Amino acid sequence: MCTSLGDTIARLQAYQEAGADVLYAPGLKTVEDITAVVSSVDRPVNVLAGLQGMDLTLEALSKIGVKRVSIGGALARAALGAMLRAGREMHDHGSFAFTRDAVSHADISAMLPPRTVRPPKLARPGRCC
Repeated sequence: MCTSLGDTIARLQAYQEAGADVLYAPGLKTVEDITAVVSSVDRPVNVLAGLQGMDLTLEALSKIGVKRVSIGGALARAALGAMLRAGREMHDHGSFAFTRDAVSHADISAMLPPRTVRPPKLARPGRCC
């Protein structure tokens, strides 16, 4: 369902009057639309970044008054996009150049805390519990 910017602003103003602390209108993509929303309310505005067709940076959003930014499923979609591109490369070209951009095992391990829980002891063969 697509609503007009005026309808969106009216809805956010109603939420504001009802006591909302932060106002959220996912789907805003342009500086003009976001600026119109921010200037029409007196509560912090949350914007959904990472939408296709929205190329605004955090700095640009901050300059027009956005106080909170969400990215929704953008990271998951980016990871799935990388996987699909890798699959196409292997299928179409038989190559593995995509691995140049892959994170190393060492880098992944460095991000994870050391294991502190010992695995459970297994019963010895021929013995119960």
